[in-house]
Amino acid sequence: MCIRDSGNTLLAIKRANKYFPVMAPILKANNIPLDFLYLAVVESTLNQRAYSGAKAAGLWQFIAPTAKQYGLEVSDEVDERYNLEKATAAACRYFKKAYEKYGNWESVMASYNGGMSRISNELDKQYVNSAFDLYLTDETSRYPFRVMAQKLLMENPEAYGYKISSDQLYRPVDCDIVTVSGPVEDWPAWAKQHGITFAQLREENPWIRAKSLTNKVGKTYKVRVPKKGALIRDNQPKTVFKVK
Repeated sequence: MCIRDSGNTLLAIKRANKYFPVMAPILKANNIPLDFLYLAVVESTLNQRAYSGAKAAGLWQFIAPTAKQYGLEVSDEVDERYNLEKATAAACRYFKKAYEKYGNWESVMASYNGGMSRISNELDKQYVNSAFDLYLTDETSRYPFRVMAQKLLMENPEAYGYKISSDQLYRPVDCDIVTVSGPVEDWPAWAKQHGITFAQLREENPWIRAKSLTNKVGKTYKVRVPKKGALIRDNQPKTVFKVK
């Protein structure tokens, strides 16, 4: 069987090798099934810079009000929807709250697409307990099945016509973590002082949204700084991540 698709599916498979090793432990620590990794694939194709017409941002495609509700900072200078670790933790907070409400994961998935209030109202009005039994819009009805289909494809891509060698996969970049607890007048100058370019700084820290950081409250930020030589592909880990 072969699925004809755009390059987005190939990109998702390649990106998963870089991002899933960061996301999976956060899901596990929060007792969220690893199947929810594939919800992020459906949302953003694992594009850290993803931004939709509905103003949803990052891998988990949070809109600003929901992001703030679940503990993320969203401002002109900092947007933690683009912070992989923090956004994944925020998504877990959403999933746990929804699971407390519904008691099944398919309804949690549907609510991520259709909204918690809407799914709750429809479950009550249609006298059922699972989103699988709801009459909803086509998009929301299909959503949990899209997540599961994405899981099947990405766990065994060759069965669906995707032949990708391990050297084509994206690789993690080994970074030092530098804490910043005050203002930064000039991020490009800060990057240069740490031996990297502003472009490299933004690539590893897409949550930085401006060339300066006011930080009047003294919040602590963890900034990823690639180690010397870490951006050279031959120096990057060649391991292939498997979801377990």
